[in-house]
Amino acid sequence: MPLLDTQSPTKTRTAKTAFRNTTCCFKLTTDEARELDRAASAAGVPRSEWMRNAILRALHAAPLTDTSLAELLGVRLLLVNILRPLAAGQRVLPEAFDKILDEISRAKYELAAKIAAEPRR
Repeated sequence: MPLLDTQSPTKTRTAKTAFRNTTCCFKLTTDEARELDRAASAAGVPRSEWMRNAILRALHAAPLTDTSLAELLGVRLLLVNILRPLAAGQRVLPEAFDKILDEISRAKYELAAKIAAEPRR
């Protein structure tokens, strides 16, 4: 068994797909660090790899393609726009109801995209 590796260091380095030469640091509380360690351990990867993957996933997150948020907002808009006049003792005519449905159909996806783009509170 040779004491020194016969492969040159440059050959070993080129086998990697990317060179990572920038360090980013942040501080965590003890509890946050334990939680991070548990998540990395559960995923079966080193902590640094888990953090890198989580950050890159967040940076490259796909735009909202799920229609569930838009549909939920549509139902909420419908309820608000129908229940308000009913609570005030007004009647909602079929033509007004159809107009409200058309407006909601146009607005719900735009509103969902706007909400999805907002930073989390």
